[in-house]
Amino acid sequence: MNKHSVSAEDEMNDYLNSKSHTKVTSGGSVLSRYQDVVIGSKSIGKLIYFEICIWFSIIPGAIGLFLRKIFWPRLFGSCGKAVFFGENITLRHPNRIVLGNRVVISDGCILDARSSEKEKAIIINDDVILSNNVTIQCKGGSVKIGSHSGVNTQTIIQSLDENPVVIGTDVFIGQMCFISGGGNYNTDRLDIPIWQQGHRDGEGITLENDIWLGANVTILGGVKIGSQSIVAAGAVVTKSLEKKSISVGVPAKTIKYREEKFSKV
Repeated sequence: MNKHSVSAEDEMNDYLNSKSHTKVTSGGSVLSRYQDVVIGSKSIGKLIYFEICIWFSIIPGAIGLFLRKIFWPRLFGSCGKAVFFGENITLRHPNRIVLGNRVVISDGCILDARSSEKEKAIIINDDVILSNNVTIQCKGGSVKIGSHSGVNTQTIIQSLDENPVVIGTDVFIGQMCFISGGGNYNTDRLDIPIWQQGHRDGEGITLENDIWLGANVTILGGVKIGSQSIVAAGAVVTKSLEKKSISVGVPAKTIKYREEKFSKV
């Protein structure tokens, strides 16, 4: 076997070993696999603290809010002041999550920071609100959300295999949106299953500042949306959109541009 083929085989093995499916079904004890997939550390101390904190996630009302406010900030890579943690939040690798000040994480949210190559996989800046049942998922990627942004209920944001999702400041994301950086698999080979071929490179997503996405918008990998843009409900964005654009449809097309209505005196 030549040098090139060995390198390709090694690269494929590294990719498969990094996937959650492999980690969950591989050898080792159930506890060891749980620590790899959920906690991101082999430390027994971190395991015990995580388990205590997760029990607090199901406690309703003011008592639950108080306990999470006191104990949960220590789970994260860093956590700002006055962060609100709702009920039944799911965390994966919380040590790779960075939270700013006054962040709101509402009931049922999932923050999955499984990105073994990233010390900071999920970064949520000041005054960001995640509504109920929002999912932010990193598997070998990263997600960054700028200050004063809001993500509405049941939206999914995912970043896979070094395809980052970067969301600017003052961005409003409507209900049930799907933003997927790196969600497309390579499909060239027929000798191995598609899921083993890895995701395509260069499919990160950037949403610049002051953007409004309507409900049920889908944004696929490799897209950049310019600042001060609006994307109408139900649109599927497959190509980059210019600044101040208003776009609709499947696939999304720009129908006009926002104009300056007021001049400075």
